[in-house]
Parts: sequence; structure tokens; C-alpha cells
Amino acid sequence: MDLRTETSLWLKGALFPPDSTSGGSWRQFQCTACDSYFPEHHGTIFHGKQAAVEVIVRVLACLAEGLGIRATARVFEVDANTVLHWLVEAAEQLTAFCAYFLCDLHVQQLQLDELYAVLRDLKASEISEDEAIQRLERSPCWVWTAMDPDSKLLLVIDVGTRTVEMAQRVVHQVVQRLAPGCVPLCLTDGLKDYGTAFLAHFGQWMQPARRRDKGPLPKPRWVPVSELLYAQVVKLYRRQRIVGAKYRVVFGTLERVE
Repeated sequence: MDLRTETSLWLKGALFPPDSTSGGSWRQFQCTACDSYFPEHHGTIFHGKQAAVEVIVRVLACLAEGLGIRATARVFEVDANTVLHWLVEAAEQLTAFCAYFLCDLHVQQLQLDELYAVLRDLKASEISEDEAIQRLERSPCWVWTAMDPDSKLLLVIDVGTRTVEMAQRVVHQVVQRLAPGCVPLCLTDGLKDYGTAFLAHFGQWMQPARRRDKGPLPKPRWVPVSELLYAQVVKLYRRQRIVGAKYRVVFGTLERVE
């Protein structure tokens, strides 16, 4: 059952009182499609957990505030591997939520950047739980983000290496979130791979004009659409401190970007 169907059935389901025989506090719903019953927390990270909901929420809040996995486990007297599993499940829930609700967005501007962390290797069983906790504590990998600076809405959060393939994937996710025809002003750091990704997703074929009266037609060229505005903000450092920034327009004109 996909997320859209499950949400629809949830809204249409008949409400039943809590199961007093098991002492549970979750309400029971009836599916109008198959007449089966399911608890209201079905499909959430709380389903099947022995820990209290308040504990799970507080653990995730501490992780979101930057507290380490082992430190959080000590504070709440929970195993560190359990905390790691809750974090992975919360990330999966966030991905499903974003895929369902973030669509047909109209934004004027997007800021894309790369930060540090790691989570995906554990899910792919490429590293052990202990190694994942150690790597998360020192945050050695890249987290890619795309944010609307006006509403502070994060359209995309993804994890991967700092390569052109990741830039393509992030921009592809951005395009999936945007409404048809929406081409916002895009601002990034000096990573050149963004230019390739934006051109691939916001480009079109153009037939150059013939320079001479005779001879073959020039080959078509892939060019950015006229609506695309893309600029880079390159920070200037001195002794590991930011002392200024310079701006570089990649697609569009400076006047339109300003």
C-alpha cells in the first residue's frame, strides 16, 4: 500500500476506541477498501516500538540539535545502535513525507549548498553500526541541500559525494518538486558541477542561424532556456576567515539577477 493510498484510507476509515484489552493507547481504524483494522500509528516510526513516543521524539530532537549519537544514548539510557536505527527510520519517513507533499511548488529563488554528514552507507550494509556511529560523530561526508530563502523551506536534502553525478541528482529532485514552468533564480557556491546540472534540466535545443547563404546548416546547440537565472557566490577567505564574497553570473544577466 503506497503512502497516497494509505493516507486516503486513513481519512476515510471509521474511528474505533482504543484496544482496552491490550492496554494500548493507539486508536484503531477500519480500512474502507478491505475492511481490515489497523492502528493509527501504522506506517510511522512509532509502530512496533517498545519505547514511549515521548522518548523517541526527544531523542530525535536532540539529534536534530546536533547532540551526538552516543551522548544522546547516554542521556536517555538507550543503546546507541537503537538511536541510530531511529535516526535511519526518521530519515526514511521524512523522505516519504517530502515525496508526497512537496510538489507543484512556486518559488522565486533557490539556494543550493553542500554540508557534511553520513547515513546512506549503513542502509546499504556497506559499513557496520559501530563504524556508522563513529562516522556520524565526526561527520565526514557531504549533505546536499536546496532551500527557498524566503520561506526557509528545504526542497531537497540528499547525501553523497561532491561530484557532478550528485549535482545532477539534486537538481533533478528540485525539478520534480517545482510546478511546471517554474524556473527560479538559483544561487550556489563556486562548484562548477551545478552549471552542468542546471543546463541539463533547464535547457533546450536551438538551431543557430546560417552565417552564409550557402553551405550546410550549423548543428543544433543545447542552450539554457531564457528564464534560467543562475549565479555563484564565491567566498573569499583569509586565515580561515571569510573576508568577502564575489558574484559570478553563469546563466542570464547581472541586471536580471540583481
